[in-house]
Amino acid sequence: MSARMSPARTIAAHAALITYTLIALFPVFVIVINSFKSRKAIFADPLALPVPGNFDLIGYQTVMKQGDFFAYFQNSMIVTVASLFFVLLFGAMAAFALSEYRFRGNTLMGLYLALGIMIPIRLGTVAILQMMVASGLVNTLTALILVYTAQGLPLAVFILSEFMRNVSDDLKNAGRIDGLSEYAIFFTLVLPLVRPAMATVAVFTMIPIWNDLWFPLILAPAEEVKTITLGSQVFIGQFVTNWNAVLAALSLAIVPVLVMYLIFSRQLIRGITAGAVK
Repeated sequence: MSARMSPARTIAAHAALITYTLIALFPVFVIVINSFKSRKAIFADPLALPVPGNFDLIGYQTVMKQGDFFAYFQNSMIVTVASLFFVLLFGAMAAFALSEYRFRGNTLMGLYLALGIMIPIRLGTVAILQMMVASGLVNTLTALILVYTAQGLPLAVFILSEFMRNVSDDLKNAGRIDGLSEYAIFFTLVLPLVRPAMATVAVFTMIPIWNDLWFPLILAPAEEVKTITLGSQVFIGQFVTNWNAVLAALSLAIVPVLVMYLIFSRQLIRGITAGAVK
């Protein structure tokens, strides 16, 4: 028999999550404050706050003048949003099928779909590149969307299937009695009940996609399809690095991730803490 978490344990879980969040955000804080400082001030005292004596916007000015930052930002948004859409859609559909329908090989199919969690997709970089070359998708955003969708599906299926098993069978059977199709049951009854899990998957999937440098460098290095992470590398040279511009570009790139985290924070906490006590 399942039971709700006690108030004390709920408070402890929230406090632990807030603590971990603050620890994780500290490097972000350091990057942002240093993006508003002069180069000399960055190396002299990296933890100091920007004040009139060291305040400098040269990094942001350089980012706006060199390269096409807004195009890089747009490419990253297109790739990330499209990948998240397909990961959540296909991941939720596969999780619903595995949790709802019992058939021979159900467990093996679930393990097969979860293999991507244990086997990094980067091990197949050469094969992926050959496949994209043969398909004519090199230097296109489509190549990145396909790779990131495949990368995010195993985790999505693994998390969502566990949540969907807890959706009431009586509710779904009542929908079938009322004449709802399986698609209608999935989209109107099941998905609204697993929103915390969907938000959790979205946040955990977005961050690796947005920050990835490996696949954009290999599959889409052309100027017109560069992502924000790859575009920021223009300020990093073999002998000289423009740290003001690098930190400014990274600070601007952090904004969408923080906005998404703030939007889904409540659902994220519910998704992480749900089912902690049985």
